Parts: sequence; C-alpha cells; structure tokens
Amino acid sequence: MESIAPPGIAGKGPPRIVVIEDNPTSLELMTYLLRACGCLPLTAIDGEEGVAVAQREQPDLILCDIQLPKLHGYEVARILKRDARLRHVPLVAVTAYAMVGDREKVLAAGFDGYLGKPIAPEDFMRQVTGFLTRGEREQREAAGGGPDQRES
Repeated sequence: MESIAPPGIAGKGPPRIVVIEDNPTSLELMTYLLRACGCLPLTAIDGEEGVAVAQREQPDLILCDIQLPKLHGYEVARILKRDARLRHVPLVAVTAYAMVGDREKVLAAGFDGYLGKPIAPEDFMRQVTGFLTRGEREQREAAGGGPDQRES
C-alpha cells in the first residue's frame, strides 16, 4: 500500500492516530492499514487507557470503538471533547452498531464521524484520510489561521 495519509498536523511527521479498540482482530487490522499507509498508530484496549494515551500523545485523529471495557466510547467522547487540548482533534467512532438511529446517536454523543464494521480496507483509509485533512484544517483555524491559509 502506498502512503495516502497527509503529513501530521503542523508538519510534525506521520499522522499520529490513537486507536481505541478491545477486539484484537479489529485492532490488528486497523493498525496494519494505518502503518501501511504511512501513519503512526497509538493503541489502547479500553476506554480509560484510550483517554490517557490521547491526553499524553496529542494525536491528529482518534478512532474509538463504542463497546469498550472500563469506559465505554460515549464516555470517552465526553471526556475528550471537554479537554481544551483535544476538542479539535477529530474523534471517530468505529463500530458495528448499524441499527437505525445509531449513527445519529454516535454523532450526538460528541463523535465527529462514524465508520462501520466490518472494516473495508480501501474505504477505511479513504475515510481516515478525509478526517485527517479536516482535523488539520480545524486545528489551523482554532490556532488563529484562516480556513484558506496553508503553512509554508
């Protein structure tokens, strides 16, 4: 796989992506795809660890399952969106929840997006790239740069 990921926020190397997932197979697939496309995955297997990793690492993107041990995904979203350092980092639910209304519930809980399981590799990376690009723009605007300004 070729690198399709944009550089990390503010040009700080490869995009740093926190992946909070308790299912070993899903975690392995997501980290493999992210590495293959030039990203640096930072993993956590429960909600508490995910919050700690995100707060410590200040990532470019956070991917989070909903059904997690210790702290479910909705609580993770609530905590991260209240953190001034992380509220502009895109937070994306990666979940098998596919019932009518689940997507809306995820977005209403504070997530910025929703990716369904099972993961389709090409769709997953296309969507991740879109969230990284959007996150870079939002962080630049939050730092006082205009929406059309690019860093040199």
